[in-house]
Amino acid sequence: MSGKGYSLLKRLSLIPSFQSADYVKNKTQFHLHTLPTEQRHPATFHLSRIIQTGIPDGLKQILSVDKDIVLLFERMADSPAVLEAAGDAAAQTLSEGKKIFIYGCGSTGRLAKQMESALWRPFWHSLPSGAEDRTASFVPDDIRDRLIGEMTGGDRAFISALEGFEDLELVGRLQLADRHVVRGDCVFCITEGGETSSVIGAILAAADLYGKPTPETIKEARQRLFFICNNPEDILRSYDRSRRVLNHNAVRKINLTTGPQAITGSTRMQAATSETYVMGLILERGIYAYLQRIAGEKACREMGFSHPPDMAEGLRSFSSIYRLLASSVPDLAHLTALEAETYTQGGRTTYFAKSGLATVFTDAAERSPTFHLHPLDSVREEERKCWIQVWTEAESPEEAWTALLGRPFRGLHRSFYRPRFLLGIDDSFLQKTALASLEKAGDGQAAFYDFSFSNGNIQRRGPEMNDLGVAICLGKEADEALNPDSSFFQFIRLFKSRGAAAALILIGGKQNRDIPFLYKALSLNPDRDVILAIPLDLRDDPLKLRRQVLLKMLLNAHSTGVMARLGRVVGNTMTSVYPSNLKLIGRATHLILEHVNHTLEQKGWTALYGRTEPITYAEANAVLFDAISFCGRSDSDQSETGVSIVRILEALRTKVDPGWETAQKIAADPGLEDYLDQFHSPE
Repeated sequence: MSGKGYSLLKRLSLIPSFQSADYVKNKTQFHLHTLPTEQRHPATFHLSRIIQTGIPDGLKQILSVDKDIVLLFERMADSPAVLEAAGDAAAQTLSEGKKIFIYGCGSTGRLAKQMESALWRPFWHSLPSGAEDRTASFVPDDIRDRLIGEMTGGDRAFISALEGFEDLELVGRLQLADRHVVRGDCVFCITEGGETSSVIGAILAAADLYGKPTPETIKEARQRLFFICNNPEDILRSYDRSRRVLNHNAVRKINLTTGPQAITGSTRMQAATSETYVMGLILERGIYAYLQRIAGEKACREMGFSHPPDMAEGLRSFSSIYRLLASSVPDLAHLTALEAETYTQGGRTTYFAKSGLATVFTDAAERSPTFHLHPLDSVREEERKCWIQVWTEAESPEEAWTALLGRPFRGLHRSFYRPRFLLGIDDSFLQKTALASLEKAGDGQAAFYDFSFSNGNIQRRGPEMNDLGVAICLGKEADEALNPDSSFFQFIRLFKSRGAAAALILIGGKQNRDIPFLYKALSLNPDRDVILAIPLDLRDDPLKLRRQVLLKMLLNAHSTGVMARLGRVVGNTMTSVYPSNLKLIGRATHLILEHVNHTLEQKGWTALYGRTEPITYAEANAVLFDAISFCGRSDSDQSETGVSIVRILEALRTKVDPGWETAQKIAADPGLEDYLDQFHSPE
């Protein structure tokens, strides 16, 4: 290396690690910054500053990006044939006695599990008695198990990602085999970016079940195999693994491109919302067609279908969910302010949910990698490290897992995966990482996590003075909140009895709730506590899809607003991202490059320090890997991305390496955004 690049790394006394050199040279297929989902959305460009001056304005910016989903669905409603075909495929699969397999990774993996635990299983568990009697002789006994929602890493990954798994096609292939997916099963593989290796491995393995491609086998497979993503196919074809799927004639593609996310790269938001809603519509159509075949129209009505699902109508009706949520911003802002204040005062938040558990749990779990927070605590933590925890109505960890998943916990068995990892992973670093993660993926992991609203948890991790408890009621659960015997009432009463704040979210039910009466009945203080009621129409929602999607969008906007308020976002960039896999390492590298070089172009910088050559991708990546090593040894919660930006700029500014400790202190105070702003010229 010569010239400016050499002087920068020399000034930092930094030699690129083997991993960094390998990433820059050999992992270019994971440099994804050209994808639309990795771009900055113009509507939220200044979100971090806007939300400091007004939380409602910040939330409006975040939610405005969901309008992109409305526009997408309006276009798709004009030609919904592929979605209708997917629903028909699900129905035919059930009629043939086969199963539906939904697979994803990260956000889409949690989506897959939500389809099983929050939509599919509750539907079959909650049949009206008349309908159940009528269809008992037709519906197979194993119907609840005929949809499998699986994510990369299995059930344990619901809590936090298992490093190394996402980057391996082999993992998706093995999980498909482990769940006994066979030819004729209906397979949906979902990846927001369209490039996730494990998801691609799963769909290609499903295609392999049909043998050598011939016109006959391709036609057969296309009726059962679907690949869903959120980036344009022409851009995805730049990546070898994506191109192999997109060019595979046996796989039908469902493209849900909306563009950039509200937070750069945060596909848990608009991308996952569009996928959740579309996958739910597909299941609605499939279940209705199946039930209509075996039990008739009357039974379908008894089970909640007032009319045959119309795909175009379903797509267009999303706009009503969006408008309803957008109208709730003034009340939602109070909750966002309350939770942000809870953390600034050193408190913690506990969420409580029943039917909304999977959606609440997903939002809580995804805050960790997005905003560099400690993941959800295990029972082995002597003190709470995570800012949030989630409870549900259960007396034990086992009951809580069953409430979340709709079935007992299911891990990955070492005996099946380990030999195949040893033989099938050529990259030594990825093999080592995957083998280590496998040790955290087994059945025994269930005992390490307890999110039951039980006496034991109350004693160990019950509320304290500065804490916040948030209870979430969907549909008829709202009526339980005033029942002293209900878990919702007891949860709120527990927090108030210990001097903590409380919030109640009600989705669905009465159009004109007497909110002052609710405050009084629950002994809540309107000046501190929050009740947020959204009168969603609960009719024509047999799978309870719409209330889950509305709750997801609400929590996504709320949690993003909280973290932006706390300085975990710069502009609308994910500067607190935890670089735990190849994709996120690429995202972090690009953010370092973007923020450093943007600062070097500012008049405020050039006036003080003259013209400075921009840094290169390789330099940014070398510093990032060094930061990953340092932060792994540090107790600070500052992100690798933020401290890398500060260290580079300080070295360029002072001509002296400040070191990681100094960079870390600056990133904490005044904070990354204020630090960067000092070099920017006033607008």
